[in-house]
Amino acid sequence: MSTALRQPTRRRRTRNHALVGLALLVMGVANGPVVTRAAETAYTDYRHSRPAYMKAYGKWDTAELPEGFRARAIHSALLYTGDVLLVAGSGNNQQSFDSGTFETVLWNPVTGAAKHIDTPEDLFCGGHAYLPNGNLLVAGGTKKYEVLADKVEEAAGVLTLKNESETEDVTLPKGTEFTGPTGLSYRSTEKVVVPAAHKMADYSLMAGAADVWIQAEGKGDEYVSTGGKRFTVTGASAEESTTLYGTADSVTHKKQDYRGLDASYIFDVKKEKYVKTGRLTMARWYPTLISTNGGNILAVSGLDEHGRIIDGNNEMYERSRREWYDKEDLHRFFPTYPQLFRLRDGRLFYSGANTGYGSTSKGRQPGIWDLEDNSFQKVTGLRDPEMNETATSFLLPPVQSQKVAMVGGGEVGDGSKATNRFDVADLTKMQPTYKPGVDLPGQARYVSAVTLPDDTVLLTGGSSDYRGRGQSDLHSSRLYHAESGRLAHAAPNEVGRDYHSTALLLPDGRVMTMGSDPLYSDKEGKMPGRFETRIEIYTPPYLHTGTRRPQITEAPKAVQRGTTFHVEATSRHGIVKARLMRPSAVTHQTDTEQRSVAVDITSHCPAGDTTGDCCKGGCDLDLSLDKREGIAPSGAYMLMLDDKLGVPSKAAWIWVE
Repeated sequence: MSTALRQPTRRRRTRNHALVGLALLVMGVANGPVVTRAAETAYTDYRHSRPAYMKAYGKWDTAELPEGFRARAIHSALLYTGDVLLVAGSGNNQQSFDSGTFETVLWNPVTGAAKHIDTPEDLFCGGHAYLPNGNLLVAGGTKKYEVLADKVEEAAGVLTLKNESETEDVTLPKGTEFTGPTGLSYRSTEKVVVPAAHKMADYSLMAGAADVWIQAEGKGDEYVSTGGKRFTVTGASAEESTTLYGTADSVTHKKQDYRGLDASYIFDVKKEKYVKTGRLTMARWYPTLISTNGGNILAVSGLDEHGRIIDGNNEMYERSRREWYDKEDLHRFFPTYPQLFRLRDGRLFYSGANTGYGSTSKGRQPGIWDLEDNSFQKVTGLRDPEMNETATSFLLPPVQSQKVAMVGGGEVGDGSKATNRFDVADLTKMQPTYKPGVDLPGQARYVSAVTLPDDTVLLTGGSSDYRGRGQSDLHSSRLYHAESGRLAHAAPNEVGRDYHSTALLLPDGRVMTMGSDPLYSDKEGKMPGRFETRIEIYTPPYLHTGTRRPQITEAPKAVQRGTTFHVEATSRHGIVKARLMRPSAVTHQTDTEQRSVAVDITSHCPAGDTTGDCCKGGCDLDLSLDKREGIAPSGAYMLMLDDKLGVPSKAAWIWVE
């Protein structure tokens, strides 16, 4: 690992811990449990550094970004340059939001080089997906931070304005005064345009409508207004008030949720900058973005500009026009950050997992969504369905299996209940259902799942309680073997990872984990939590075999689906597996991009060679790629070749077209 990561060498650190550990063990009897625990820690670190242990379980290394670049990795994406884009925006920090300080860092995990990227708006808690050219579309974000109930002084809420005049739109500036049903005054906090009324097909008049946030001019409970009562523009005549008026269902002192932003940008990988696109048709906070067949991007769910969960209004980004369009024919409700996966036929699977907001029942049913006719086929059988919030789901490798796993999760809201569930749905079945797999050792939420090139999946981090409450972070990792359904022990992660943590596969076959935003720093819940900016790198067991890994010496820059392409490599133990690994773009355990695509191999060995190890002198391979776009969506992939020992090559970047 590069010295730019600023970590002590493993050998020196291990030697020091071993020496200190021996001394502490001698002192332990006289000095009690504190010294004993320190000795145990030193001995554990020493044991985890032994070659036999690392060969069986892998190894974790902790690193720091350079001083001044330690961004809060709310969103992480691996780019086709090998750089990692760390998007914080305001980073769940009210002061940063108020000062307009929004952060994005571009970091190279090989050299350690870091660069600040100008971030034009608060992209905190938006969504993202890759375009076919490898650029990252980022949309949504934060317009305003939440205000907890004990901080709400003036009653506030959404006023729905109606304009029954057919002649013109009405523009009301920020600060417009309204008179409520009891004669009390309220003011708008934003400009609003109320469109003119229009005639329907049956010649009836449909009033124009628009929403605006209003706030009471006083602090008392007398300003609370519920039940859709009427408001008028202060000073308007009686005649004017008959054509322009408002109704409010909930002007209260209740908690005011985060408000969504209609921002939309492309991160241009070559230019290393955000580039504007057309705005979202609806503001969205906590949305999910997913690429669809043809290369356009679908945005679903989120909280709107007034903090209300979007009631099924979804929209599509058309890349040829760089604009967003409302998709009335795809009206479907999901809770925020729903976890969606593109299937081989272009349909989308909703696993049932989500993070954030939504009712305990509406939109929770897993199923397969057909974007052609908006139909939805239910997928049943999921255990603990009330525990889908903060769960993790992923496509089992390779993607051709069309199976999705559902791991862990907790109850809706901030309750402490969680599950150790591990269920798998086979989506090739006519009537797919979830079936139990091998459960986790204990209840877990916020688990990160990273698919590796040997068809295993690293499950790491998480916590047993909401946002790591009660110091419940899980220092536990497992390797899931997709073919056998077996869960194997892996070296435990040293850094706790809960809410706002991310993880992704690096081009060299290691895994990078980042972030964590615990609610409290102490077990008693008295000290505010501190965002984790350290990075951990996991080196899987396959890189501790002691053998030289395969090396790709020649590969095409681009390939077409449904074709065969030529690759050359060297390997001491042959080549038995080829995978195209799509890079991750992840936030809140939601990663619609990650997938491992199996590529068929034909080896060309010299005549008479029956050993199957002809790669010892150089591998001459023909690789055949599936023709279906739903298997291998257009874009950048990491080609990785595995030998007979399961050791993968470093990646060669290839474009799939």
